[in-house]
Parts: sequence; structure tokens; C-alpha cells
Amino acid sequence: MNKKQLHRWFITASLFAGITFLISSCEKPAGEGGKASVYGKIWVQEWNNSYTVLNGEHAGMDEDVYIIYGDDVNYGDKQTTNYNGEFEFKYLRKGKYKVFIYSRFRALNKSGDSTVVKEIEIKDTKEKIDLGQLLIYKK
Repeated sequence: MNKKQLHRWFITASLFAGITFLISSCEKPAGEGGKASVYGKIWVQEWNNSYTVLNGEHAGMDEDVYIIYGDDVNYGDKQTTNYNGEFEFKYLRKGKYKVFIYSRFRALNKSGDSTVVKEIEIKDTKEKIDLGQLLIYKK
């Protein structure tokens, strides 16, 4: 192989590698960097210690809400709700997500910490998904 043939081979191989990289990098996993968003509101019910009397209800101010990107094991981001119990995760890409928040108990007859989980899938680049009101319990 002479120098000219070697140079052509090197350029062809470099172009092939570059195009392969560009094509594979176009497939983005779920996570930050997009234009979609997920939002909702936390509502809190306050109960007495024996979970027999509802003491009151209110918007869930300063509650931590978490999001898991795709099939990740750990959460990818955390938001704290505003004074009105509202939260929003912005700049999401197409993909599957889980949004969750911790609740003191899930039902009146079951005490202990539990998790309220909403599984969603963003299918459109600029989609806005409203999770509505998520109810958590405290004592």
C-alpha cells in the first residue's frame, strides 16, 4: 500500500468512525436536556398519633419530590415544593420516568413510611405532564 492509498484508507476509516459516533449519540436516554416537563401538587393530611382523627389538610409546602430517569436505580433530581405545594421537573427528554414522594403512611390502617410513586412516559419533545394532586399523610 503506497502513501496515497494509506491516506485514503485513513480518511475513510475516520469518516466511518465519526458518522458511527454521531448516529449513536443521537439516541439520548431519559433525563435532563430536553424541553418537556412534569409537574404536580402535594396535598397533606395531618392525623393524630393513632391515625383515628384527621387534624387537618393543607398544601404540602417544603416537601421533597424526587424523579428517577429511565431505569436508573437512584433518583436523578430532587425538587422542593413551593408554598402552595407545587413542583415541576423541567428540561426532560422523551422517555420513562418515576416521580415519587415519601408519605408517613399510605392508608388509615397501615402505619410506617411509604412512597407515593407515579410512573410516566414522555412521548413528545415539548410535552407537559400534569400529575395532578398527590396525597401524602403525616401524623
